[in-house]
Amino acid sequence: MESPDPAERKWACVAVSNLIQNDPSTRRLLQGKNIVGALITRLSDSEEEVVVEAGGALRNLCIDGGYDICAEMYNKNILTPLKTFIPKISTTLSQFLENPKTSPENAQKLVYEFADNIITILWCLSETSNKALNAINQIALVPFLMSFLGSRSKLPVSTVTSAAQCLYVLTDDNWPATNELRTNGAYTACLLSIVVPDEESLKANGIMRNIVPIPPPSIASTVDIDRDIVLPTLEPVLASISTAEASQRAQELIAQEDSIPEIQKLSLKNALKMDHRSPSEIELERLERKLKTVQLALEILTGVCATLPDPEPPVEEEVGEEDPERDNDDEDMDQDDPDMEDDENTPDHADKQATSAALPSLVAPLLSLIQPTPLSFPPISGGLSPHPPTTSVLSAIHIRALECLNNVFLSLASPARSQNQNVDRGVQKDSGVKIWEEVWKALSAVGTEVEGPGQESRRDMWQVAVGVLWGIAVVWKGLLIPQEEQVKILMQLCESAADVNMKVKCIGTLECLAQHPESIDANRVISNYFLTLIPSPTRPTAAPAEPLLQALSALIDVYSDENLPYDINFRQGDYLAALAASVEGVRKAVRGIDRKRERELRRRGEEVRDNLVAFVEYRRGLRL
Repeated sequence: MESPDPAERKWACVAVSNLIQNDPSTRRLLQGKNIVGALITRLSDSEEEVVVEAGGALRNLCIDGGYDICAEMYNKNILTPLKTFIPKISTTLSQFLENPKTSPENAQKLVYEFADNIITILWCLSETSNKALNAINQIALVPFLMSFLGSRSKLPVSTVTSAAQCLYVLTDDNWPATNELRTNGAYTACLLSIVVPDEESLKANGIMRNIVPIPPPSIASTVDIDRDIVLPTLEPVLASISTAEASQRAQELIAQEDSIPEIQKLSLKNALKMDHRSPSEIELERLERKLKTVQLALEILTGVCATLPDPEPPVEEEVGEEDPERDNDDEDMDQDDPDMEDDENTPDHADKQATSAALPSLVAPLLSLIQPTPLSFPPISGGLSPHPPTTSVLSAIHIRALECLNNVFLSLASPARSQNQNVDRGVQKDSGVKIWEEVWKALSAVGTEVEGPGQESRRDMWQVAVGVLWGIAVVWKGLLIPQEEQVKILMQLCESAADVNMKVKCIGTLECLAQHPESIDANRVISNYFLTLIPSPTRPTAAPAEPLLQALSALIDVYSDENLPYDINFRQGDYLAALAASVEGVRKAVRGIDRKRERELRRRGEEVRDNLVAFVEYRRGLRL
């Protein structure tokens, strides 16, 4: 790379690109030899072809190496040479667009590929740290990137897509870029005009979501971005691919690649040409790109679902009764801000409700996308996947689809939605059971061995899926028949989980299953488990505060109607005595919650404590 011969410098950069792709050990070895610093130096090389190949190698390092590599690049001042390329690329791009026939096709291709590489590096750096993002904000990238989207019909799709991705990252909770875009009517009009359901348009939709609300007089200010643009674009993308078929095709291509003799592979890698990939590698890359389009669609849909009306009801303070354990000087913290309320008559509320109503139609394709394939995870026995890039994107698709389902069912389980759907629940019981079974089918394929090296995606699947199960169980509460194996898995998961939120989700799901009227045995098993999570005279400290409160609230909710068939468990198991004996331990646990640091949890703890006291008195009064 330091040779006086420019051809040697060029092919040294090409060699680095080849060596690092999907090979973490070689990449780490080269990192130890300061390959990042050497490549950044080559960005200032006197030969254009060396600069282009160095840019390509750095781009591959960014994508394959992740945050650590990007942080190293930023610390070694990669932005200094990158900044000089922006005006040069802009000038050359304008010349190509004005007089395309005067420039050789090879020269144009070289510039477009180089622009793609530089843009990709900038977007990866933007995700590295706030320090890097703030430095990139000073480069004024928005006009540069929008020029690619504005001329998209005359430019290569890959370069335009990279520009859109970079804008998507830059406008994610980043005020300078967001404000520059939303206040420029030409930019918002350009984004609105990209409506074809491909990766390019999805990113444009994602950018539009990032910059709303858009002020007048832009035409975009009158459009409901989610309902009118984003959701209609997402639906065909989600239905455009079968992950099972994609996995099968990838395996066929991997087999084809493995069947190529080593000597032929060497000749391909060493060929003096820009594209040193076999036909099977090119098709694998194309398949991966299609899967990443679906992943992006799910990422945007997750954002749409996350802006739905809050499913949690507001906590109402009782008037006229003071809590003896509440500090008087904290009263000002509990005042609600009237300006923050979501008025049901506002247009924004109506838009959210309309968007929420459209989401159930997406459940079927989402259920299809959560099902694992043979390539979705690395082998449990250890080692690498046969094709890590495909495995990475497949597992990301499953997790994103679960996140979407989680938000959909949070919306459907909200009190307002539930009241409107009580009449329909019985009719829709079969669909609820089918959804429930499909999620468990996916989890069965994931398996419970999730603690080995490289199994992070399996753990993430369970983490998100239990939230989905809870949402489904709330919507069809009392209609889902608890299965012994499922109940056992949820209890084991609750016990083994280090994450408090995971424990709470398991308890919430079990609570709903316990309310199936005819499942008396399952109700007893679940309730006895809940009793192990609450304090007793012999066990003053049971579960952490949040799971404890969830289990206590669950027991109160499950046995709030003494006329249900399973209430016999409450009487025969002497649950009333156990709950009465837990009161002092619960009071102590609630007092232990820091009111200032964990305000909402303390408030909820006080509410559950009061409910417990009232519930014990109520059940005693029944004298059953």
